[in-house]
Amino acid sequence: MKNFKQFDCWLQLLPIIVCTMLIVTGTMDFYYGYFIIGGRQFISMLVHEFTESFTYKGSARRIYQNITYIIVACMVLTPLVYVTGIVFVPMLFAAPFMAAYYTGMCYRETFIYSKRPLSMLK
Repeated sequence: MKNFKQFDCWLQLLPIIVCTMLIVTGTMDFYYGYFIIGGRQFISMLVHEFTESFTYKGSARRIYQNITYIIVACMVLTPLVYVTGIVFVPMLFAAPFMAAYYTGMCYRETFIYSKRPLSMLK
């Protein structure tokens, strides 16, 4: 799991950097970046969920995942119940912060929380 966490942490940064560069240069539409980065992070969340990595009750990851599951459920239900469509406008502004927070959370779990106690004495 340690190797996966390290690979996942660095793989979080890759779509953020690439999509940001493509959006700034005008090669890619703004909305595609949201779905590429969000989709990549959602897959990462599902892997962490099924491997039960840092998902204990009350953890930052558990709280973040529950909020994200609610947001995704609202997005899926939008065609059926239009009232849930109001989630899209706030997400335009919140999504970049959520992506940065999730990447930071992955970094902390990989390089700070996973260290052995004796290595922290240095």
